[in-house]
Amino acid sequence: MFKTANGEEIFVIDAHIALWDGSPENQLNRHGEEFISCFYDYHKDHTPKDLLWPYEKFRKMNPVDLVNDVLVKGYADMAIFQPVWLNEFYKNGFGDFEANDRLAKQYKNRFICNGTLDPRHGELGLEKLEENIEKYGWQGIKLYTADWYGQSKGYKLSEPRTKRYLEKCIELGIKNIHVHKGPTVTPLNRDAFDVADVDDAASCYPELNFIVEHCGLPRLEDFCWIATQEKNVYAGLAVVMPFIHDRPRYFAEIISELLYWVGEDRILFGSDYAIWEPGWLIEKFMAFELPDDIAQETGAKLDLNVKKKILGQNAAALYNIDIETQKALLRKEKLAVL
Repeated sequence: MFKTANGEEIFVIDAHIALWDGSPENQLNRHGEEFISCFYDYHKDHTPKDLLWPYEKFRKMNPVDLVNDVLVKGYADMAIFQPVWLNEFYKNGFGDFEANDRLAKQYKNRFICNGTLDPRHGELGLEKLEENIEKYGWQGIKLYTADWYGQSKGYKLSEPRTKRYLEKCIELGIKNIHVHKGPTVTPLNRDAFDVADVDDAASCYPELNFIVEHCGLPRLEDFCWIATQEKNVYAGLAVVMPFIHDRPRYFAEIISELLYWVGEDRILFGSDYAIWEPGWLIEKFMAFELPDDIAQETGAKLDLNVKKKILGQNAAALYNIDIETQKALLRKEKLAVL
């Protein structure tokens, strides 16, 4: 929980975290090292120097650090796991459904476990999706459209095979589809993260919410035009947030464009932990003000009420969380580190 200078409590949901294993022991080939090394480049290039992690710690995360960094020090009342497979790069995959599930059970009411799918897996994949939703209680899905599978180096949301999976999600009660549409990660193909296919999927399935993680960067303009017409498209701020540190005016330009085009009700905070820790991002965000010239041009406002929506209220609405009820539940639970 973040508290303002006058003691007001701000309910925080970190809508984009992960618990990964990119260690040499889990790497299947050179691409595993390339991928986690690229992640680390983002970390070290856009993190305050006194908060940098050593590479060995960064490559393989552990639950103790996650609980400390996200819940204890990081102000988050809740957080949402967004795992990906990357089975062509890692022996046991990059994300860990079991580890996420264990933390969610140990810290009740703190974590939401989302899962993933790959429409290239065919009928068996549909069966596995249903099995995983029943087993882990997934409340949403994270899609990584540039993931490799055999000879394929990506897929689109607009493909018939993907739509079969989206229809399966609807059938199984999954409404929130988080899609990585942003910067590439070595050795993945940048074009496979193109945001254009969100338009078709959002039009076809108005009953689904498409949370576009990273706002389509570097294709922000494309994303904004799509999200303006598709009211079930949301902006996830993971990757956007750290620019508040080293490129504050660039951050101001991005957030003001999102407020102008998409609106304050469809923007979600995400730290992209452990590339970045939520604590310092939230502190800087709460202290941040839009430059006058940008605010005047776009008419955007980033006052306390808007910040509350971005930091927690909008995600709570998507996941049917009553914030006051949730606060009462959390007060009864002692937050202990593993």
